[in-house]
Amino acid sequence: MTFEEKPEGNGSLVDENQLDLSAKHQANGKPAASGRAKLPARQEANAKCGLPSKSLSTYTWQEIQRHNQKTDKWLVINRKVYDVTGWADRHPGGRRVLNHCAGEDATDVFRAMHPDPDIVRLYLKPLLIGELAPEEPNQERNKNSQLVEDFQELRRTLETMNMFNANLGFFFLHLAQVLILEALAWVIVWHFGSGWLITIFIYFLLTVGQAQDSFLQHDMGHLSVFKKSKWNRLMQNFVIGHLKGFSAKWWNNRHSQHHVKTNIYPKDPDVVFGPFFVVGDLQPVKYGKNKIKYIDYEKQHLYFCTVGAALLMPVYLNLDSIRAMYRRGYWEHFFPQDIAWVSTFYIRYFITFGPFYGIFGTLVLIYLVKLLESLWVAYVTQMSHIPMKMSTEENQDWFSSQVLATCNVEQSFFNDWFTGHLNFQIEHHLFPTMPRHNYHKVAPLVKSLCAKHGLPYVNKPILKAFGDIIRALKKSAALWMDAYYSHPET
Repeated sequence: MTFEEKPEGNGSLVDENQLDLSAKHQANGKPAASGRAKLPARQEANAKCGLPSKSLSTYTWQEIQRHNQKTDKWLVINRKVYDVTGWADRHPGGRRVLNHCAGEDATDVFRAMHPDPDIVRLYLKPLLIGELAPEEPNQERNKNSQLVEDFQELRRTLETMNMFNANLGFFFLHLAQVLILEALAWVIVWHFGSGWLITIFIYFLLTVGQAQDSFLQHDMGHLSVFKKSKWNRLMQNFVIGHLKGFSAKWWNNRHSQHHVKTNIYPKDPDVVFGPFFVVGDLQPVKYGKNKIKYIDYEKQHLYFCTVGAALLMPVYLNLDSIRAMYRRGYWEHFFPQDIAWVSTFYIRYFITFGPFYGIFGTLVLIYLVKLLESLWVAYVTQMSHIPMKMSTEENQDWFSSQVLATCNVEQSFFNDWFTGHLNFQIEHHLFPTMPRHNYHKVAPLVKSLCAKHGLPYVNKPILKAFGDIIRALKKSAALWMDAYYSHPET
């Protein structure tokens, strides 16, 4: 294999900007000794001695599952056992992704999150400590081995069908769309002035552009556009940083956790809403029994409709992005990239709209646009998750965990455009690096596999999906009320 490119971050295992491990390569394509991660004694001995595979230590699943702590993390990928403890803090997707998978078979999630696993395996070699004992199954015994095999065969079929190859023209048109909307908004206010009607019109133009930016950066964040990761990363920084004003690294770290442990409380950050909402069946009961009442959760569905969805992006996510960028470790490693990109967003707005609205007026315009965009994106993203199964860690197989935690919305030209093809959430979660224009092609095969193994394949109209968010929040509120008022204080 020719080593053509250093892998980059996306919840992936390697990133040339983060890892000492990936700093340099020897001529034979192996990681240079000077860039090797600090290894446990057994790993160091194996690496120095160059032990062949037959000399590797063997482990049972029972032994592996004990190494699931923050200070002791083992993973299994294709029957090989890796100790990632000393390397977790350098993981481009963040250490939490590895924490969430510790002590488990990570074969399918590893394959799902890395578009070119052959490159990443170069960096896994120094972390290798052994393999599964010959008598052990390929995955934990609680998992349906036939379903796992069928899903892996489906993925191989889709790779043969070139379903992971992107149509660059498709994504160019989407980028052109948002650039035209941004330019058109400025041309209109420049030509016609900044009166109320003009301002309202460009407000809607900018909102459409920002929402479509969100979907486009999502594609690039999953490395699903270009074959080379560096081009995906560069364009993601341009779209989310320059066009939207958010940190790419923050988004990648957060979003990779969501994909790895979808709707798993509290590992999935997208189902942890702090004190503002209780979701699913377990969190409301926990809060109720412990007499936790930050707000009146009985009315949380009304809060979501009125202020919750609208403030998600301009307040909650925006502040979280800023907090992440100005953390000490983040500042040290990512200032030249993310903070600079985000700064260009505000500079561009002040240059283009400042002469018409002033500094304060431009800031108001920015946050009003983000507020309306937030309503749009919040409903699109939450319609596929809040109404679905939420649980604590059950260590299910990849296929089952994603199908049960997501649902689709019926396909139409408008639905595809309005949701950025996230109306195919099931396919997206099973194959995060697949270009979105191929989701509809693979959906029948996914649906067939669900039917074969008795799993639901939920596909609903878009308005019903929006309504299900409200109904799910009301159900969770009822569970909280029952637990809160049924259990006396202790």
